[in-house]
Amino acid sequence: MPNRRLLSQINVTPLVDVVLVLLIIFMITAPMMQEGIDVNLPRVEASAITTQEEPLVVTITRNGKVLLNDREIKASELEGKLRAIFKVKRERMVLLRADREVPYGYVVRTMADIRRAGIEKIGMVTEPVWEKK
Repeated sequence: MPNRRLLSQINVTPLVDVVLVLLIIFMITAPMMQEGIDVNLPRVEASAITTQEEPLVVTITRNGKVLLNDREIKASELEGKLRAIFKVKRERMVLLRADREVPYGYVVRTMADIRRAGIEKIGMVTEPVWEKK
């Protein structure tokens, strides 16, 4: 009987192949999985806001619904919820996304509610202007 030795090395090539295929699949499907609220933002030229923490986002939809980080709330509850959130949160900043069809007065009223909650930094979310007309 010939003298045989056992092979004690693991072949990782198939594992690497499977991981790379999974990575490619996730990279292709991840952008398709994003769901969001359809808000038609105004277009302006402005620089991006830099922040340390993930800011809260208040959204006003075309039909006047108010959302706090994609959760619908009553407009009358916004100030109280923001006060409760910022009792524990260090950076007091809110980003406001409002559809361009929302009346100006409603946006200003929402900004006033945010200010009454004690938030001094309010950023307006807009879409960049790519073409000059």
